[in-house]
Amino acid sequence: MIRYTRYLLLAALAVVLITVAIANRAPVTLNALPPDMAAFASLHYALSIPLYLVIFGSIVVGLMIGFVWEWFREHRIRATSSTRAREITRLERELEALRKSNPAQKDDVLALLERPAKAG
Repeated sequence: MIRYTRYLLLAALAVVLITVAIANRAPVTLNALPPDMAAFASLHYALSIPLYLVIFGSIVVGLMIGFVWEWFREHRIRATSSTRAREITRLERELEALRKSNPAQKDDVLALLERPAKAG
């Protein structure tokens, strides 16, 4: 059911995007700089493309900027998670070494740390 709903939403999005593209086929000119600045800098770069490409390109560029921004923002969280995962691995190895060093003697703390057997 969810799969068909996803396909339905993707089809509706495709129809909307195609409709926007058909409605905005007129070419527009994109200038690298405003005319006064371009004359001052001697940089007269202009590109003539359909308006729908400008719209869709702007959406894609905005999404990419957002993804990169979030990736940088969450760097601290990923670094903390990685550090904690390494610490957990180190502590599990240390616990296993303690268990193997004295298997006959059961320590109360080690007994509390024993993992329950998995069912199934």
